[in-house]
Amino acid sequence: MIVLENVSKIFKTDDGSVEAVVDVNLRIERGKIYGIIGLSGAGKSTLVRCINQLERPTSGHVFVDGIELTGMSAAELRRARRKIGMIFQQFNLFASRTVGQNVAYPLKYSGLGRSQIKAKVRDLLSLVGLEEKENTYPSQLSGGQKQRVAIARALANDPGILLCDEATSSLDPYTTLSILKLLKKLNEQFGITIVVITHEMQVVKEICDRVAVMEHGYVVEEGDVFSVFASPKQRITRDFIDTTSNLSKIYALIDDNAPVVKLKPGECILKLKYLEKDVSEALVSIISRRFNIDLNIIFGSIELIGDSPLGGLVTIVSGRGRDIDGAIEFLRNKNVGVEVILDARGVAELPDTQRDDEAECVS
Repeated sequence: MIVLENVSKIFKTDDGSVEAVVDVNLRIERGKIYGIIGLSGAGKSTLVRCINQLERPTSGHVFVDGIELTGMSAAELRRARRKIGMIFQQFNLFASRTVGQNVAYPLKYSGLGRSQIKAKVRDLLSLVGLEEKENTYPSQLSGGQKQRVAIARALANDPGILLCDEATSSLDPYTTLSILKLLKKLNEQFGITIVVITHEMQVVKEICDRVAVMEHGYVVEEGDVFSVFASPKQRITRDFIDTTSNLSKIYALIDDNAPVVKLKPGECILKLKYLEKDVSEALVSIISRRFNIDLNIIFGSIELIGDSPLGGLVTIVSGRGRDIDGAIEFLRNKNVGVEVILDARGVAELPDTQRDDEAECVS
């Protein structure tokens, strides 16, 4: 649905040139929800504005539904943009117009009659759950309601694409979730291709099929959401993941010598991470029984991406050294990421043979 070929955007300033987007190549499939994530200044908003040519690329080509937008005249672009809806962080509603008038605004030159426009506005407001707010002014609405009006307005010309530029950044977590559910509903009900620009990892996890990570104008990592989050290749991606996972807290606990991570001789701390979508076995129970080891779960961070678990556990493991090694090998063979965070197995630990002898004496 959207193809970007070697797209770059350079801004001229008094101090020289700023490369906002650098040689970006992306393919966004029809009917998918695609996330573009990055820190402020990464170039993601400039990139999305290159899609509908609100920012003309300095170089490269942009194709939407098989038609190249780069090089179009202003009149041609106006026609093409009718099929590309866009919503923004600050809603951009007309304060002096009612909700209904805001939604009707893009239909001004649609050729529809007054009664047809009125019926369409009502349908759109019903779609976003605001049918009773038609004659209300934006100042009387909450932030979430304003964004729903903006979404209804963006859908007025029946677009095939919806661009969302930080659309939930100014909303509280509960309202954010409701807006994301609405976007997901629109995607499933109408097959609209949605591009989500955000600096919030949770937004991408919640609704996106694929994600591109931007840094300093470059796309540094791209793929399906589960794969990128399960096995991040770039530091910036790992940093983003840490913002929504508490697994990395283990390092701070160790640095602070917290009581919860103090080990007895023969114990170690393991961080376990799911790396595949089809993990369905009760692996903790399996290795506990099979290798006769104990696992004390300190904390975990597991959530669903689609229908697949993503995240992991931090555990204190105790048992015989060879059994712990066997369990680690077993988990890695199951494509579970295993990291030994802290190891006290070599600290005044009885040899395995002596353990066996003592265990026999006790029995």
